[in-house]
Amino acid sequence: MDELERYMLENSTPQSETLAWLERESWLRTSHGRQIAGPTLGALLRHIVLMLKPLKILEIGTFSGYATLWMAGALPPGGRIDTLEINDEMEDLIREGLSRAGVADRVRLAIGDALEILPALEPGYDLAYIDGNKRDYVAYYQSVIDLVRPGGWILADNVLWDGQVVTGDPRSQQTRSIQAFNDLVAGDERVENFILPLRDGLNIIRKK
Repeated sequence: MDELERYMLENSTPQSETLAWLERESWLRTSHGRQIAGPTLGALLRHIVLMLKPLKILEIGTFSGYATLWMAGALPPGGRIDTLEINDEMEDLIREGLSRAGVADRVRLAIGDALEILPALEPGYDLAYIDGNKRDYVAYYQSVIDLVRPGGWILADNVLWDGQVVTGDPRSQQTRSIQAFNDLVAGDERVENFILPLRDGLNIIRKK
């Protein structure tokens, strides 16, 4: 965390004790703690949910459930998150976090490959958050665009890929996949979008 981000957090509403606990546990109990959204992006997701008041959210890539908790805590009455995670070893930590936060009844967790689960979901999502396998972003988008209602929103994380979309090795499959995703969204007449350079880049997409 650089000095500017530390200043931002010091002058923002702090995360809850449960979120701070889950942030620590994500580093202690997994080998990929850096994959969590972090408090800066987490707070943005919370405020987006507070502003949009979505009743149905789809999340691809739960990891430890950190971003899930930020969004679930901001849901309006009757709101629900369907979250998809491919790694079954994360399930215990995810469910523990949901229970500690008191939002387990607002979240439906599905363990498995998102590309196999997505075709079985019913359309009508108000908001989708994509943070799964970067190689599959194009495939996720092609499924999600039909699941989100007109006027709904899609958020995709890591779309600047630590700057590698501009400076990275063109032989990297992950870099090429993120570039292809950004190109696809930019050229899709069904949507309008803006890439916010927050942390690793957030593509904010509105379906027309």
